Amino acid sequence: MSGTPGSGRRRDFTGEARGAGQAGARGAGKARARGDGVRVREGQTFEGESLIARYSSFVKLPHTLFALPFAGIGVVLASYRSPERLTLTSVVWTLVAFTAARYAAMGFNRIVDRAHDAMNPRTRLRELPSGRLSVAQAVASVILAAAVFIGAAWMLNPLCGMLAPVALAWVMFYSYTKRFTAWSHIVLGASLGIAPAGAYLAVTGAWTDPWYALPLLSAGVLFWVAGFDVIYALQDQRFDAEQGLHSIPVRFGAERALGLARTLHGLSLVGFAALVALALFPLGPLFVAGLVVMAGLLVYEHFIVRGATGASLDLGRIDRAFFRVNIAVSVSLFAFTLLDRVAAAV
Repeated sequence: MSGTPGSGRRRDFTGEARGAGQAGARGAGKARARGDGVRVREGQTFEGESLIARYSSFVKLPHTLFALPFAGIGVVLASYRSPERLTLTSVVWTLVAFTAARYAAMGFNRIVDRAHDAMNPRTRLRELPSGRLSVAQAVASVILAAAVFIGAAWMLNPLCGMLAPVALAWVMFYSYTKRFTAWSHIVLGASLGIAPAGAYLAVTGAWTDPWYALPLLSAGVLFWVAGFDVIYALQDQRFDAEQGLHSIPVRFGAERALGLARTLHGLSLVGFAALVALALFPLGPLFVAGLVVMAGLLVYEHFIVRGATGASLDLGRIDRAFFRVNIAVSVSLFAFTLLDRVAAAV
């Protein structure tokens, strides 16, 4: 999963360049090809050939901003139940665990998909297909990240330590799902949905009461992620079909895929609203205001990708919908959740 910024030029679903190149997102990389045939780097990546730059681009480090704010929401919600356990140490270990888990999952995905990435014009300049990193380097970094994640989980509490291998297995399982199911977007959503639940457990060390509070919180993230991943998958619809890979756009077509994405985002809002309606957490009006902002951003997201049902797709619109708008969704909801918590404490 990764975003590709654009300047408004069109490409077909395989990502073949037509005309001049696209401008990169701020500080996050340039487009993949220019009209003069010069290949430049993918969006949300980093300049330079240092190992740090290559490893950061390997896992699209800016995409951490998708789920990290939801981990923050988990921490904030945990502070209602166990304020005494919310310490600088627990926050630091939570950040370490989250970052390491995401690296391991994304790196594993890049390793598993490297053959397909090499054939896809949109992705063939990624670190493994282009040779900027070797497979051995990639595997070693993923193993290290997985070990750091499990170690950090045990540093938090025994429950997190015991659940860490299960979570790691699930997020790695996602990498194979496009090979046999169109519903891989749901599996990805469930993978990122672990973030708020895991952060909550990192602080409290115990499950919620009632038991369904955490699953409902995770479901809100699941449907949000699945919805925007369906939109992202539009750009690879033709390539995936040719390679026998599965996705909602491949199975149902672009127009119905966009309809399903809207449905998934509606379910996400319902899931988050249920946290308030069922009084599962002591959330107040500022959290509700955050949901209103989230709803507005999701409406805007679907507005900018409307009509993306032809043989070509404006990748600039995909960048705004996939990366920029969804960063705004996660960051804004976290901010309103935090403000709501502060207001409750004064």
